[in-house]
Amino acid sequence: MHKKTMTFILAGGVGSRLYPLTSKRSKPAVPFGGKYRIIDFTLTNCLHSGLRQVLVLTQYKSHSLNKHLRDGWSIFNPELGEYITPVPAQMNSGEHWYKGTADAIYQNLNLLERSRADYVLILSGDHIYRMDYEAMIKAHQETNADVTVACMEVAVEDAGAFGVVVPREDRQIIAFEEKPKQPTPIADKPGRTLASMGLYIFSTQLLAKTLLQDHENSSSSHDFGKDILPLLVKDKKVQAYTLGDNPGRVSQDRYWRDVGTLDAYYQANMDLLEPLPPLDLYQPNWPVRTYQPQTPPARTTPCASGSEGTFVNSILASGVVISGGHVRRSVLFHNILVEDSAIIENSILFGGVHVGAGAMLQNCIIDKNVTIPPGEKIGHDIIEDKQRFTVSENGIVIVPKDYIFI
Repeated sequence: MHKKTMTFILAGGVGSRLYPLTSKRSKPAVPFGGKYRIIDFTLTNCLHSGLRQVLVLTQYKSHSLNKHLRDGWSIFNPELGEYITPVPAQMNSGEHWYKGTADAIYQNLNLLERSRADYVLILSGDHIYRMDYEAMIKAHQETNADVTVACMEVAVEDAGAFGVVVPREDRQIIAFEEKPKQPTPIADKPGRTLASMGLYIFSTQLLAKTLLQDHENSSSSHDFGKDILPLLVKDKKVQAYTLGDNPGRVSQDRYWRDVGTLDAYYQANMDLLEPLPPLDLYQPNWPVRTYQPQTPPARTTPCASGSEGTFVNSILASGVVISGGHVRRSVLFHNILVEDSAIIENSILFGGVHVGAGAMLQNCIIDKNVTIPPGEKIGHDIIEDKQRFTVSENGIVIVPKDYIFI
């Protein structure tokens, strides 16, 4: 299967809505869930789906992502024709960077032709979900489709942020609506609609021909959702494939999140703290792979005053030391120190954060390598926080990487 399929992961977006988490890294490289990067979920899906020819198309602020791919994902043998390779914009078609999702693939058609693949799987590197792509590829073959679009059901009132597909009873798509104000509901489910996950399988020859035509169209924005798919549904067989219908080897949690905003990102992390998390990270035969630094185990310890360190309903990565502090419903990455009587609630702390004695943090995201002074309060006075930091629409305070308190 894998030698017939070339996989492209689109990982070059600016991620401006996640700023300042994307001030020094690309969106797929943003840490997630205590130990992962966002792109790990897509790469893990490729790994367990038997896909071994993977090109990661990078662009903005890609150093952190490239380093992560090198350290955590140099696992395939190129002598066997297997690889996970970052590909920056090489300006093969002119002196410009990738101008859109379709243009990113177009600029690398030479790599696709060299692969001799029959199918092309196009993925996004900035979504959180688990999926067996092999099951979708089999569905693409069995239906003899020209294109297959992965979809998921969403409420009609939430569909305006997505591309919406309109299928017939046989699942062939007859229309594609990009971020519609009035989405077309599913025929037998008036309150639900089918949203595109931004995940596509193309037959190679059709993709190459379509991208060449799109490149020559000066009015095109060179985007799959806006330009390519609405054109193809008119005269090609474009099939809908709903997440979870044919789960393959992965459990059917049907969880998919576009963590494109600060609040969506925060909530997806908090989802992991539910008594029964909607995203299953614990399926034994589907572990999410990542790079892990060599750090000691996490621990709690009493401080000099005798106060015991505690944590409740939280995720702690290796190297975390809670020395007399208290952590509740929070996600802590590696090498974090929480000192005496510090209180952390409903928060996400990236690696290398040091929380001073008596500090109080709630409803916040602290990026890497920040030292919180003793007694500091964050998330308790939004008006004051807005004068210093970025605050999301829902009131989540974000302290940027390497921030120095004065």
